[in-house]
Amino acid sequence: MSVVLSVLAAVFVFVCGANDGGALLALALRHREVAGIAMLGLLLAAIVAGPRLFGLDVAHAFTGRLVASGDRGGQPIVVIGVAAAVALVLVLTWRGVPTSVTLAIIGGLAGAGLGLGLMPSWTTLATMLGIGAAAPLVGGLLGYLLGVLAQRVPTTGRASATVRLAHIGAFGCQCLAYAANDGQKMFAVTAVAVAAVHGSAELSLPVLSAVAALFAAGALTSLRRMSRGATFSLSPPRPWQIVSAEIASSAAVFGTAGLGVPVSMTQSVAAGLVGVGASQGARRVRWQYAVPILISWLVTLPASFGMAAVAGLTVRGLR
Repeated sequence: MSVVLSVLAAVFVFVCGANDGGALLALALRHREVAGIAMLGLLLAAIVAGPRLFGLDVAHAFTGRLVASGDRGGQPIVVIGVAAAVALVLVLTWRGVPTSVTLAIIGGLAGAGLGLGLMPSWTTLATMLGIGAAAPLVGGLLGYLLGVLAQRVPTTGRASATVRLAHIGAFGCQCLAYAANDGQKMFAVTAVAVAAVHGSAELSLPVLSAVAALFAAGALTSLRRMSRGATFSLSPPRPWQIVSAEIASSAAVFGTAGLGVPVSMTQSVAAGLVGVGASQGARRVRWQYAVPILISWLVTLPASFGMAAVAGLTVRGLR
């Protein structure tokens, strides 16, 4: 079981990098005046420092409050839940449609618990879904307000340098927000794997460095595909729009981290882009690209839940 958990944890972190990291970097690199290696460095530094800066309250929502996966009896839940989430997200990521890995893993863990006869906390699940649904709405509203505000800022000769600095600062905040909230699903799964191998769930610096390396590999692998995907076709990628979307998504994700509830960064980014585009008029948003994104969001949780529940029932029947 420890070997299986270790392999699945590594694959899961890679998939998070391919979906979340690829989406974040693809947006950041639309501002061509900023070096990509610097953006990647900011993201990886936030991931390594995240547990020390923000703790692991959001990670415990997966392993302590949604399902009991801290002991050996809970390890099969993690194996089945992560496997279902990885399979589903890989298919959608390969098609260039970033979905919510957070929704996938929530559905996978809850479905695995149900299939194995270890009932998940429905109250916790409902809370996660409610707050998770609210975060993109907040991101879209903030994106709209920031878009309106940005249009009223007078243009000067230093505007380009100001936007570049704002972009670096906004992306840095986005990286920290990811480490404080959405990225903690990686810490949760990794901690269970580490506990299975060493008997302790402590995430040491070498372990976090390995997480960051796998995440980077996934992000770089999917970067080109994500940059051509549906999310970044939602509206024209002007520099001030990118900055506004980054600020909006950071605020939405950071705001829920204190509640200990995971929300999706990719959902908040897409909603922020829609909000910024709508601030110039509804026709500025390419709504035809929003349909596959919305469908993927709606399908992700029930699909991963169903896949994991069937797998859990199968394993339970073979015992």
